[in-house]
Amino acid sequence: MTYTRPNVWELGGEWAEPILWYARGVAAMRERPLSEPTSWRFYAGIHGFDRQLWRQLGYLGASDRLPSDALRRRFWAQCQHGSWNFLPWHRGYLLAFEQVVRAEIVRLGGPADWALPYWDYFKPGQNALPPAFARPDWPDGGTNPLFVPARYGPAGDGKVFVPLNNVNLRAMNERAFTGVSNGASPGFGGVDTGFSHSGRIPGALESQPHNMVHVLVGGDNGVLPGVMTVPDTAGLDPVFWLHHANIDRLWESWNRATPSHRNPTGARWAAGPAGRGQRAFAMPKPDGSTWTFTPGEVTDLVTLGYTYTDLPSAIAAAPPAEPRERLARPEIAARLEGARPVPEDTHVELVGTSPGPVPIQGSDIRSHVRLDAGMRRKVTARLAPALRAVGSPAAAPEQVFLNLENIRGQSDRAAFDVYVGVPDDQDPAAFPDRLAGSIAPFGLRKASAPDQEHAGQGLTFVLEITQIVDQLHLDSSFDVDTLPVRIVPIGPVAPEADVSVGRISIFRSGR
Repeated sequence: MTYTRPNVWELGGEWAEPILWYARGVAAMRERPLSEPTSWRFYAGIHGFDRQLWRQLGYLGASDRLPSDALRRRFWAQCQHGSWNFLPWHRGYLLAFEQVVRAEIVRLGGPADWALPYWDYFKPGQNALPPAFARPDWPDGGTNPLFVPARYGPAGDGKVFVPLNNVNLRAMNERAFTGVSNGASPGFGGVDTGFSHSGRIPGALESQPHNMVHVLVGGDNGVLPGVMTVPDTAGLDPVFWLHHANIDRLWESWNRATPSHRNPTGARWAAGPAGRGQRAFAMPKPDGSTWTFTPGEVTDLVTLGYTYTDLPSAIAAAPPAEPRERLARPEIAARLEGARPVPEDTHVELVGTSPGPVPIQGSDIRSHVRLDAGMRRKVTARLAPALRAVGSPAAAPEQVFLNLENIRGQSDRAAFDVYVGVPDDQDPAAFPDRLAGSIAPFGLRKASAPDQEHAGQGLTFVLEITQIVDQLHLDSSFDVDTLPVRIVPIGPVAPEADVSVGRISIFRSGR
């Protein structure tokens, strides 16, 4: 049987049968003790576990018995982030969870073909929290199992939605699944790692929209983060699963968009961490057995037995507008389009850095990157109009990347817009074409802790700024010693959160 995952907003009503049965399945899982591998909280612990935060949010009581050490070693704190394992691990996690919920639904007399809905917040009119998740009551009486009090939304006022100006689908334009960790693109799916429960550099789709939706939906109340805001509690929110179903759907759509979009085929990715002698990906099944899987085993939806009601062959962000000089030369645009594949001899070079760490305090943080004159000339030599004349052998565009390195802090709610090339005396909002991107450092507190996987190094985000630098060059604004960088927080960042960027850097990627 092929199960079809439906759009939650298109089920026919607030409590349409598929969402009502989902709530009943969740309620049944909630009734089981934490120590039971198919219980609601056990499955959340597979994604991550923070004893103190679970207690503070009311998910761990004094009478609760934790799972055995053996079960926790096999299953818990397993989610893959900042890694090329991010997408395949979460696909396996969704599949296993869906099977457990379906088993509960069938046991209760529900449909055997039930499938997990997805939340397509990018579709017009569907960026609000689905209504069944927003109210404490439900048709079966008592407390709605889909309602989470600690779900605060972008403004922290309990109004939950995904602001479309803070999320994007730029990742769908990434050419390669696997990226690099030395300053250039981390790729659509992430960088080559082994087992990475809390990796440092997220891939494009993980960064946007995945991380941003987590932080915007969860928010905080000024004291505690929302459940969705922190990796170690996110799986406790029923809407987590619908969000990840959409991320999984976007992965499949990226693969269908063009023949050049391919998952890795080598054994290093396909065999997963277990192929390197590291921890295997493992999930509890409804019958009490364990499903162990590898990335290579979860790439084909037909084999896995599910699909989506709306799975177009291409979901892509509109490419940035070409500068006016290039648009006037269609023959150059054609050469550029034909030069999309990254040359094999591509390498990465540092163009410039900020003079030091950048504290994220206030509503508008001004910094700058000191540009190395020689590296700047290398970049501009491959930007319009220098070597883009007809017949030039160097028609392939330079790629330029802004890195926000080693972001650290004590707030899981931090998120901000990043602008490049906006003068210090100007309002960044007046320069939408210079918005490099919006980032949300999902899991920031844990990444900043010296006793955790990152050893306190924090998180690093990479934003491609090729089009911005190209336009700055055309406007004679790139031939400078320093390039302004503005960081505008999305919502207030309290001083006690101690959020900072260790270094802002610019890298070029070319021949």
